[in-house]
Amino acid sequence: MTEDDDRGGMPWTPADFARQLQAASEDAVESQQELFEQFLSANAGGMDELSKLGPMSMGTATFKTRVQSGGRISIPDAEREALDIQEGDIVQTVVVPVKRNRSDSDE
Repeated sequence: MTEDDDRGGMPWTPADFARQLQAASEDAVESQQELFEQFLSANAGGMDELSKLGPMSMGTATFKTRVQSGGRISIPDAEREALDIQEGDIVQTVVVPVKRNRSDSDE
C-alpha cells in the first residue's frame, strides 16, 4: 500500500496543505515588503529628509483593512503605535487589493 492510498488518494494531508499555505503567505508578505522598500528608495530622492534617512530606517507595516465610505481606510491601533503615527501625520501607502466582496449587481 502506498502513502497516497493511506490518504484516500490525496497527494497531501490537510496539515501539509496548511504548512504550504502558511509558507506561501509568508513568502508573499516578504516579497511585498521588499517591493515596498524598493518603491520607497525610488521615491525618496525628491524628499530631502527621507533620502537622508533611507528606507531601512523608516518603520513599515503590512496589514489588511477594509475600504470604508468615501474611500477611507484605517490604520490599526497597533501599527499606529508601533510606527508612532499620530493624527495629522503624512504617510505613504501602497494599496494591493486582496479580496473583492462584489456581486454582479454592484456594477
